[in-house]
Parts: sequence; C-alpha cells; structure tokens
Amino acid sequence: MADKTEVAVEPEKQPRSVRVVLFALMVAMMLAMLDNMIVGTAMPTIVGELGGLEHLSWVVTAYTLATAASTPIWGKLGDMYGRKGAFMTSIVIFLIGSALSGMAQDMGQLIGFRAIQGLGAGGLMVGVMAIIGDLIPPRERGKYQGMMAGVMALAMIAGPLVGGTITDHWGWRWSFYINLPLGVVALLAISAVLHLPKKRVEGRIDYLGAGLLTVGITSIVLVTTWGGSEYAWGSARIMELIGIGVAALVGFVFVQTKAAAPVVPLHIFRSRNFTLMSIIAFITGFVMFGATLFLPLYQQAVQGASATNSGLLLLPMLGAMLVTSMVAGRVTTNTGRYKVFPLVGGALMTVGLFLLSQMDTETTRLTSGVYMAVVGAGMGCLMQITMLVAQNSVEMKDMGVASSTSTLARTLGSSFGVAIMGALFNQRVTDAMVERAGALGSQVTEQSAQLDAASLAKLPAPAREAYQYAVSSGTHSAFLLGAVVAVVALVAAVFVKEVPLKGAGASKPAEEGAAGDAAGAQRAVAEAV
Repeated sequence: MADKTEVAVEPEKQPRSVRVVLFALMVAMMLAMLDNMIVGTAMPTIVGELGGLEHLSWVVTAYTLATAASTPIWGKLGDMYGRKGAFMTSIVIFLIGSALSGMAQDMGQLIGFRAIQGLGAGGLMVGVMAIIGDLIPPRERGKYQGMMAGVMALAMIAGPLVGGTITDHWGWRWSFYINLPLGVVALLAISAVLHLPKKRVEGRIDYLGAGLLTVGITSIVLVTTWGGSEYAWGSARIMELIGIGVAALVGFVFVQTKAAAPVVPLHIFRSRNFTLMSIIAFITGFVMFGATLFLPLYQQAVQGASATNSGLLLLPMLGAMLVTSMVAGRVTTNTGRYKVFPLVGGALMTVGLFLLSQMDTETTRLTSGVYMAVVGAGMGCLMQITMLVAQNSVEMKDMGVASSTSTLARTLGSSFGVAIMGALFNQRVTDAMVERAGALGSQVTEQSAQLDAASLAKLPAPAREAYQYAVSSGTHSAFLLGAVVAVVALVAAVFVKEVPLKGAGASKPAEEGAAGDAAGAQRAVAEAV
C-alpha cells in the first residue's frame, strides 16, 4: 500500500525537480564551453598588462591539456564513487582555478591557474552527460537535445561578444570572475535537488592506467598544438612526443587488460555502436572546430565582415544545428529510431564542407550562409545522437566512462582538426601569397598567415587583393580536407545497428526487457528527486 502511495505522489514532484537539476547542468555546461571563447577575446589586454607574449599560447594550451587529460578520470571517479560528488568537486576546482586566474600577477601564474581550471573543466561536460544519462532514459533523452545544442550555440555566439564587453567595461580579470556566480548557482541547485544513490565500488583506482593515459593524451595534444607552429612536423621534438604518446597509449591498453578497476574498461568497445559513435564524435569535433576557426577568418578577410561580431557570423551554421538537433531529439523520443540521423548528418556534413571548399573571392554572404547552414544541419543530426547511442550501448555502471570517452573523442578530434586544417591553411596561404605578390607576399605572411582586420587595412591594394585570394585558397584546401574526413563519419553511420533505446516512456515496449528498463529508469528519477 505504501508503495502505491509513493508512486501516486511522484508525478507531481518529479518534473519540477528534474527541471531544476537540468537547469543547473546546463549552467555547468555553459561554463565549460564559454570559458575559452571569452578568454580568447581578452588575450590582447591580458598580454598588455602581464607581458609574457612568448608564452601566450600556453594560456590556452594549459587549459586544453588539463581538460583532455582529466576527462576520462572524472568519468571513472563518477562511476566508482558517485556522480554527484565527482561533479560538484569538478565545479569547485573549476571555480578555484577561475578565481586564481583572475588574481594572477604574471603570465606564469596565469598559465598554472588555467591548468587548475582545466582540471575542473574536464569533469563538467562529463558530469552533465553522465547525470543526464542516470536521470533520463535514452528514449526520453532526445527531448533534451535541443536544450544542449542551444547551450552550445549560445556559447559560440555569445563568447566573443561577452568577452569583449567584459574586457572593455570591467577589465580582463572579470573574464574569469564571471564564472563564480554562475558556478555557485549550479552548485547550490545540484546540492539541494539532486539526490542520486551513493555508491562505492570495491577496488582501487587504476593509478598506473590513469598516469599512462594522461601522458598519452598530453603528448597527442602537444603534437597537434606545436606541430607546424612551434616546431616543424618532422622535427626531433615532435617525433619524440609522437613516440612517447604511442608508447604510453600502448602501455595503457595493456594495463587496462590487467587492472581490477580500469580507467577505461576495454569491454565497452566490444559494442559496435559504441566504437562507431566514438569515431563519429571524433570526426564531428574535427569538423566543427575547424569550421568555427576558418569561417570567421574567411568572412573577415575576404567578405569584409567586422571582427567585433565574429560570433554572429556563425549564426547560419549554429541556427541550423540547433533546429535539426531539436527535430532529431523529438523524433527519436517519439519513435525510438535514430539510425537515420547519423546517416543524414554524415551526408549533409560532407556535402556542406564540399560546398564551403568552393567559396572564392566572389562568393556572397548569402551563398556562404546557405553552405554553412548545410554543415550546421549535419552537425545537428550528430552532436547529441552520438552521446545518446554511446550511453545506450553500455551498462549503467559504465555510464561515466562511456560519457567521458565520447567527450574525449570529440576533444581530440577538435585538436586534430584545428592542427591539420590549420597547417594546410597556413601553407596554402603562404604559397598563394608568394605566387600572387612575390617578395611582398612573403614579407606579409612571414610572421603569420592570419591577419586581423586592422593589419589587412594597412596593406597596399595589390597585397590586400593577393591576401584575399590566398585566404580563399587556404579555406578551399582546409574545407576540402574536412569533406574527405566527413566521409568517414558517413561510412561509420552505415554500420550503426539500431538497438532499441532503453526506457520506452509512455509507449509500449518493443520487447519484454524494455519494461524493466523503463521501470529502472523511473526508480532512478524517483531516487534523484
């Protein structure tokens, strides 16, 4: 009788509590995505006050390294000791790093504090995805895809605008301090409303595996960050990093086969869908961050757009991504079917990138906007579906490592995308400038293949025209490479097997096991609220 009363009360309590938790999770997700974009805008002011121009790149690199290296570890900690505690700890570390970064007195301190901030950031996105995985059955999770895609789009658009406004009116230190009130709101809401069951898995943390994975990831990120910029791709330093990275990752795989509580249980890769979704997540990161880097550059240099509103230049792509993500989520929830979205997404992304590669100095903003919308629609079909299917492919006990592995795949994809597309772009711009403007062109690109609007305006007309041609040639090469890579995502999508999503909600289960999944999901939500 008591059980019946409990079930009757639950529907009144559940929606409001879950909505509060989801709001807090979205705030945390915003913190993770917004930080680098805000800080990037403040960089010139930071260098002007603190000096240390030669170490400027490390302000971003330290954060990226710490985030990538800690991501799989946060996922495992959540699986072993409880999702709520791990997530709140990551928020606290992120806020401590933010406060310290705002108080930095020199570039060395800022780099160190940014690394602390990155350690916390590694747990933010993983925590959000894993907690949603615990609270919401996969079949129902599609409804929240639009919310997550909206946060991503808002972060990309608002980041440069917010960063510029804060720096101009409050000073660069507030680029970090702004995280504090938002983080406190998320902490209070999570603490008060989220009550996931406590867990304690027997076995010690796999410290050796965690160390080897950290070394491997750090080496990969440094290779993609330094290759072609700080050091030549064939230099001894890059070769050393590649050797260290490969050795560390091979050692990591060996250790995972022996560890009692491996950081990344290799059995999750036995699921064909999980492996395919990790590949698709990698390629989505490769394409998305490459596109967000080179599209504003093309529009500023070739189409004469203002750098001040660079985030707004991506509206066609981000708007299409938001709409298609919402549609994909709603259709997935209503039908339980999802394979069509990786297929359509891979095809649209490939076609859109090929169209972007055809842009030249005569391409209008309307035409480039249409091309961007095609790419955005493709990414919208893939962004959240990859995480949804990855989580659906593992047991609940592995939800954290599944979320962290998918997130890490996207992060590494973005590192490779920016590095490889960037190297191709810079080389093509340099060659084209020499072809068109001879010695003058070589002199213009001697320091950097990427000029800001102010520097471009100071160039003589022949050099400026040559540079615009060179940038269009560079974007052609970069996006053509992106289109070739996107074909791999399309091929991977062909082999995805449409496994019924767990927790069928209100609709009748397709198989007997689905009823148990739905009931289990409802119990998890009841415990959470």
